Amino acid sequence: MQNNNITSIGVDFGGTTIKLGVCRGAELLATDEPIPTQGHASPTALIRVIADRVTALQARYPEIAAVGVGVPGLVDFDRGFVHILTNVAGWNHIPLKKVLGDMTGLPCVVENDANAMAYAEWRHGAGKGLRNVVALTLGTGVGGGLILNGEMYRGSHFSAGEIGQMSVDYNGVVGHYGNFGALEKYMGNQQIAEYAMRCYADAGMVKKAEDCTPKAIAEAAATGDDVALQIWHQIADWLGTALASIAWLLNPDAFVIGGGVAQAGDLLFEPLENKMKSMLSAVVLEGLTIVPAKFQTEAGIIGNAALAADLAFEK
Repeated sequence: MQNNNITSIGVDFGGTTIKLGVCRGAELLATDEPIPTQGHASPTALIRVIADRVTALQARYPEIAAVGVGVPGLVDFDRGFVHILTNVAGWNHIPLKKVLGDMTGLPCVVENDANAMAYAEWRHGAGKGLRNVVALTLGTGVGGGLILNGEMYRGSHFSAGEIGQMSVDYNGVVGHYGNFGALEKYMGNQQIAEYAMRCYADAGMVKKAEDCTPKAIAEAAATGDDVALQIWHQIADWLGTALASIAWLLNPDAFVIGGGVAQAGDLLFEPLENKMKSMLSAVVLEGLTIVPAKFQTEAGIIGNAALAADLAFEK
């Protein structure tokens, strides 16, 4: 169920900071000062800080009906239970939905952060109005979310959409879970920088990691740097290999791509589309679009607020 007139809070829980915002539909009414994620005595202490911020926002917007939290880890969506946050110490087996709900008195929903991004793009962004959308965020790692037949698809244990763990080379680099050639081992910001440094070294040029970020490589490619252009073609090749496999499996209407890597624009999207065309039939390609995400840093807030608003409407 969906209602764009409900006011809700979205909480974007990151490894460094936690951002809160008040939304009504796609409209971001207010944001709050980010909360440092690290340095709290316990998960409960951090949840209390979040709850206090929620209460302060309720005083300004008494019509707030629910709160949604997106976290970078494995979540039991039905119970609102955080299994583990790999980058935040102590966050193992935390009943976040219950604790935050008890502290605030609001209905609460807890979601994986990539799913929240996908939901934002489907409800209000680049995938709005489509039935089948695959959303990706390309940054430190590779996250993904699936909208199938007009609903978020989470899988049997709420772990679906982990596109970063898909293999693009069965003889490739070993991933975190022993899966050879995991996309995330090639497409993360650090991995791209390391690959770019090797490419420049092979061309007889020495580059530092800070000169090989996706943004820096895009700027170099825009000036006609042949090595940078080669790097973007390789990035598109890795990504296109994974997306083509997904397209054969799910036959989506659109791929929505967000995160820092997507800011390269045509440097990424043009060779990516060409790669996809070389690997798919005309039937699968028909109507398929590959588009940049509408939302960037605010995607988590908007997506989690939308999930919260839907929960409030159902109640």
